[in-house]
Order: sequence, then C-alpha cells, then structure tokens
Amino acid sequence: MPISVEGVKTAGAPAQGLSVRWDDGQFVVIVLPKGIVGCAAIDVSVMEEFDMAAATAHGTPEAPLVVPDDLIAATISGVTKKARAMGITEGMSGREALELMAGT
Repeated sequence: MPISVEGVKTAGAPAQGLSVRWDDGQFVVIVLPKGIVGCAAIDVSVMEEFDMAAATAHGTPEAPLVVPDDLIAATISGVTKKARAMGITEGMSGREALELMAGT
C-alpha cells in the first residue's frame, strides 16, 4: 500500500501532494496553506460544511487520478464557496485552480 508525499511547484505558496494507493483504488490531493485541490474522493459538500477552500476533479477507471501531476492536468468539477471566492471555477484545469489557491 504505497503512500507518497511530494512537493508540488507553484508560483506562490508551497504545496504538498499526497498519493495513496491500495489494491482496488487510489486517492490524491494537493494541500496548500489556503485549501486543497483533490480528486473526487474529497466530498465538496463536507468541505463546505467546514468552510474550507476545496476544488475537486473526477478521474475515470480508464484515466484515474493517481499522482499530483494527474490532478494538475485534470478538469475541476467541484468547488466550494471559499474556493470560488478565490476565482476557482468548474471547467478550469487543476493547475489553474492550484495557482489561484497558491495566491498567484
């Protein structure tokens, strides 16, 4: 069950990517001081309840989101109000959301 943490470059705040894999699945999230960009395993409605900035993207069985680079290349499909206030919207790339959350 591999778990990896790696630095993710942004033009602003520091970010760390976390990838977790198990026999039948995986999870990936990028954590920044102001919030997270993650796969759809992150429940946007729960993040909303806690007033967190979160943006999520959906992988598919054919193209799963496994490592931070997959998330960066993905299309954002879920956004909390706090993330939306940062300028993050559905349809933008994970990279665009990451940079907005990083404060650039």
